Amino acid sequence: MTAPAPAVPRSEETPAPDGPSPLRRKLLVLLAAVLLLAGVGTAAVRYAADRSDRRDQEQAGGPPVTEGPLSLDAAGGRRLLLRNLAWGPHRDEIAAVPADDPDGPRTASGVKCLRFHAAAGTGICLQAEHGALDDTYHASVLDASLHEVRRFPAPGIPTRARVSPSGHLVGWTVFVSGDSYAGTDFSTRTAIVDTRTWQFYDNLENFRVLRDGHPVQSSDVNVWGVTFADDSGFYATVATGGRTYLVRGDLAARTLTTLHQNVECPSLSPDGTRVAYKKRVDGADPAAPWRLYVLDLATMTETATAEQRNIDDQALWADDRTLLYSMPGDYGSDLWTVPADGTGTPAVLVRSAVAPAYLG
Repeated sequence: MTAPAPAVPRSEETPAPDGPSPLRRKLLVLLAAVLLLAGVGTAAVRYAADRSDRRDQEQAGGPPVTEGPLSLDAAGGRRLLLRNLAWGPHRDEIAAVPADDPDGPRTASGVKCLRFHAAAGTGICLQAEHGALDDTYHASVLDASLHEVRRFPAPGIPTRARVSPSGHLVGWTVFVSGDSYAGTDFSTRTAIVDTRTWQFYDNLENFRVLRDGHPVQSSDVNVWGVTFADDSGFYATVATGGRTYLVRGDLAARTLTTLHQNVECPSLSPDGTRVAYKKRVDGADPAAPWRLYVLDLATMTETATAEQRNIDDQALWADDRTLLYSMPGDYGSDLWTVPADGTGTPAVLVRSAVAPAYLG
């Protein structure tokens, strides 16, 4: 009788009679995971590309936008200028609507800005130049026809822009590092230009900061959010020592004098008596800490507005009673209003828009 053949030990390279080996199963699982991830990545790229393509097409129900002449002078009735965020060929262009019909047809200028403001025939437009590796930025001073009359370097991401009521001064803020005010790991650069002489104050951190009549000696001073009172005075935010202050600025003296704590991105009322601003409130999410307040400059009395959501904008006064500000929307941002005296309720004024300015 013939003896049976000795059993051959199975290894991970020898398949079991009933299926693949553990190693092959691992390889199959890994291959499936790679294919799944590749499919998800392809779908995400296609979705992003499709969404990008659709930005050049008007969305259903969006405001009609047509290109046409646009002026920054006071003639032609009261108008609201804004950066148009409605999808279509005029997205990111400065556009105008009648102030009494803000959701009506928009007239687009053909001029694209990341941040914008205008007054008395002068505009400030912060723009990006897209390079092969990095984007660079600049600030363009515009005349009443929205033609560039002077350009200045902007060493970071644009975030705030303002023109004085006379049109003689323009100011802007950019992020030199970081891209949010929510944390502490950011640095800004704020500049002012006198359009009469083209004197360029390229960094307000070089001004003397005075607190309680004494100079602040600190290397961590940060300045942002200019709002103009007249052709020599302005307000802004100064951060130092872990605190933020409302400051009164004096161009001639090159000083920043602290007035009140916990004030960010101030906006002076048309009558010059109050400042609207972002205030960090106790107990709020550190990533969304701000609420919209109004400060009486004579009494330093604070009033909370009825807007209880997080505000990350430099509010604009539509008039002496009403504040205008941006909130996240379906196509980037929408513009909302709320009474400045703490009454009423917030309401949408314009959808798909940011960076407003009233003329006339």
